[in-house]
Amino acid sequence: MPQIQLTPAQRKEHRSEAHHLDPVVMVGGDGLTANVKKEADAALNAHGLIKVRVFSDDRAAREAMFQTLADELNAAPIQHIGKLLVLWRPMPEREKTVDEDRMAGPRDIKVLKYSKRGGQRPEVKTLRVLGNQRLTAGGSVKRSKPKQISIKKQSQT
Repeated sequence: MPQIQLTPAQRKEHRSEAHHLDPVVMVGGDGLTANVKKEADAALNAHGLIKVRVFSDDRAAREAMFQTLADELNAAPIQHIGKLLVLWRPMPEREKTVDEDRMAGPRDIKVLKYSKRGGQRPEVKTLRVLGNQRLTAGGSVKRSKPKQISIKKQSQT
């Protein structure tokens, strides 16, 4: 597969994003095996931008590994500095599954509690309101009651 071609500005942006990353794939004394390629592919699918550490002292061998990984994994070679290789591939789109039975989750709501003394700042509280609760005008959380139907209306339906 052909590797992804990036502009120098895009490559620079990916280099800056990769600066704080730790290596997620290590290439040991056996070199570039099928298992290493499989792990690098899985890491690219999960993260998009990865660092690979090569424990080899031969610079030419590291360059060859860098180009081989980029070609076989359809990734863009971002940077080769020392024993670290940085690769990037766009992350695949993930399908979102929609659950029809899902209910509303908890919500975090900020409430201002004003002081009885006028000169003080209001206190900001963050309250978590669950799906079966409601927030009152006074700023407290109460359980929602189920809708009550009169006995007369129940008998009509």
